[in-house]
Amino acid sequence: MQQIIGTIKNKAGFIIDMDGVIYHGNKLLPGVNEFVSWMENSGKKFLFLTNSSERTPRELHEKLKRLGIEVGEDHFYTSALATAGFLASQKPDGSAYIIGDAGLIHALYSSGYTTNNVNPDYVVVGDTHSYSFDKIELAVNLVLKGARLIGTNPDVSGPVEKGITPSTKALIAPIEIASGKKAYFVGKPNPLMMRIALKKLGTSREDTIVIGDRMDTDVRCGLESEIDTLLVLSGITSKDEIDKFPYRPKYVLNGVVDLV
Repeated sequence: MQQIIGTIKNKAGFIIDMDGVIYHGNKLLPGVNEFVSWMENSGKKFLFLTNSSERTPRELHEKLKRLGIEVGEDHFYTSALATAGFLASQKPDGSAYIIGDAGLIHALYSSGYTTNNVNPDYVVVGDTHSYSFDKIELAVNLVLKGARLIGTNPDVSGPVEKGITPSTKALIAPIEIASGKKAYFVGKPNPLMMRIALKKLGTSREDTIVIGDRMDTDVRCGLESEIDTLLVLSGITSKDEIDKFPYRPKYVLNGVVDLV
């Protein structure tokens, strides 16, 4: 075990998921404060890479600050930012009908996109609590008229203090079923996210590790990007569930607490 921990801690770059790794809802997980302090004091390069699209990097910075961790906004990258970057590269200065919260709306505005509920280029769905039948009905009809359907991430659910909460893939499913159109998901396990993360860190694949709590997104994304993976059991995946997948993480620990 100590040899494994030593190998992990020798990495130069750390790509770290947030929900289930750093916190559950508004509850900081054990060992996180010490782990972040160790990375900073050791001169490690690290990026919090989250499939959640609800919050902006500033809001994530403020949330960690409330939980007792002070790190700069440049240490955060979200599926909302990845989605905005992807759409801007596909169709610059386009328009979208957005079902999502501040993080997604701000990211799309910042990339030059405008909102449009009449004839948008895209219907974009992200994590949100402002979800209604009227929005789904409008989205379905916009997709049927030709708007392309985009999801910020393919997570079905995410961990919160009281259990789990539906995520983007669950929210977008009624639009897919009713319209007969499949969504394209930008977030993990799409390797786009990892390639952007590596560029931001400036580290090589061989000297970087992905830390996450999900086999279907974090571990798969790391594997498909040829980056070592550490699955922590502090979030959505239990030890018994690992064998249900046709691939395995490089390392498995109870949580980041094991690293400190």
